[in-house]
Order: sequence, then structure tokens, then C-alpha cells
Amino acid sequence: MTSEQGERTYHHGDLRRAVLAAAEEVIRAEGPQALSLRDLARRAGVSHAAPAHHFKDRTGLLTAFAAEGWALFAAALQAAPDLRERGVAYVRFAREHPAHFQVMFQPALLRTEDPALRAATATAGEALRTGVAGAPGAGATQPRLAGVAAWSLAHGFASLLLSDNLDDALEGRAAEDAFREIAGLLFGREEGGRTEEP
Repeated sequence: MTSEQGERTYHHGDLRRAVLAAAEEVIRAEGPQALSLRDLARRAGVSHAAPAHHFKDRTGLLTAFAAEGWALFAAALQAAPDLRERGVAYVRFAREHPAHFQVMFQPALLRTEDPALRAATATAGEALRTGVAGAPGAGATQPRLAGVAAWSLAHGFASLLLSDNLDDALEGRAAEDAFREIAGLLFGREEGGRTEEP
């Protein structure tokens, strides 16, 4: 792509999406530490200075990438009907968006005061709290601790899954199905609006 074409892409608003897509490829393959704006510009086929128009620097790029991930994550959680299925959605999101998942939970890489990032994390947090509030038992009496427990279970499972530490333990089961079973074993199974002990 010529410099002129790169400028045209920038003015049409496609550059941001192209650079974020290139960043996702790099993070999936090599991790966020491997990112450089110059390399992403080359991958996106634009001049090396063009990404700075949108992201200013590497931290700005990672912040935008994390905000995009949190927004996708919030939508996935909101679409789930109850707390256990929100845990399943958490695991599915990590499996389908491993690059975002890597970056979202590393505040040292990000501008944590960025308005878009704060808004997206708040929406996701509210989706988790809503799920906990609708759960029986500890969710009603100790919602904050119940939220930490739910988050720990889903995040721990997702992290182990992405690092290939569950391959043997899953015994061929789909990750989401295995998570449902684990949640049922630990917290009981929701049946007809009540919880049955395992």
C-alpha cells in the first residue's frame, strides 16, 4: 500500500480497526510485550507514523484494545440469563478472544483512567454484580464476596484453559460444559429458581 493509500485509509476511519486487528494477531502469537506501533503500521500497510494519529503510543493502543475487549466481554455477560451462564460466557469469551483476555487484566500496561476503558469495565462489572444479585444463598447475604468467588472461579478456569493446563482434566469435554459441571459441584445447581445441592 502506498503512503497516499494509507492516508486515505486513515481519513476514512479504517486505520483504527486495521491496527487493532493487527495488534490482536501479534498478541495472540507473541503476547502484548511484542507490540510496536511501527510493526503494526507495517502489518496494516500504512505509514509508520499513521497509528499515532489514533493511539499516540503503545500504551494508548493497548488501552484501546483492552477497552474493546471489555466492551465485547460486557455484551457476552449481559446476554447470559443467570450467574452460572455468565461464568460460562466468561470462559467462552476467554477462549474466543484470548488476545483481549491477556491485555484486559494487566492494568500496568494500560491508561486506567481512560474514559472508554472505565466505561467498558464498569458495564462488565455491573453485569457480573447483576448475576450475583440474582443468585440464591451467599449472593443475597454477601454479594461482594460472592462476586469475588464467582470471578475467581471463572477467571481461574479461563486462565488455566488458555495456558493449556486443563487438557488432561477436561477429558475431551468442551470447556463450557466442564465449567457448568464444576459450578454445579461447588455451588449447587439452579433448578426452577432454587439451588439444589450436588
